[in-house]
Amino acid sequence: MANQNNNNSRPAPRNAHHITRIALFPGTFDPFTIGHESLVRRGLELVDEIVISIGVNEAKKTYFSLEKRIKIIRDLYKDEPRVKVGSYDSLTIEFAKKVGAKFILRGIRSVNDFEYEKTIADMNRTISGIETFVLFTEPELTHISSTHVRELLRYGHDVSAFIPKGMKL
Repeated sequence: MANQNNNNSRPAPRNAHHITRIALFPGTFDPFTIGHESLVRRGLELVDEIVISIGVNEAKKTYFSLEKRIKIIRDLYKDEPRVKVGSYDSLTIEFAKKVGAKFILRGIRSVNDFEYEKTIADMNRTISGIETFVLFTEPELTHISSTHVRELLRYGHDVSAFIPKGMKL
């Protein structure tokens, strides 16, 4: 039996071939909700880094400017080095390749979400080889969507129950 108090023992060397597992989390995030925050928190248990990626879609009328959304999310994750924030105006898979992401993270609230996400995931895998993994929304958060939060904001309603604690809109 080996002597466990051996002063010459060293920690096992880290695998020199370790590849950082990066997931892209794409969306409009207008605004970023506690549902999104839950997906990031849970996704970090599966990958080394998440790039929250704000897609620019000129056809979508947003409540917050792109710059404001980037700032809000960066401020929220300022103390979490494994979360990055970026924006893109290309195909999601092109941005994923640009940031070195091998995975796309998506959330599913309903059967309708599943059908939509599966179609996109199949297309992305076919044309790029990038895998999508989905996390089911926690049951207590399934009713929360950015669309509903925006509507509440438009009418001056308090949305603090639907956005991450400490997030400044």
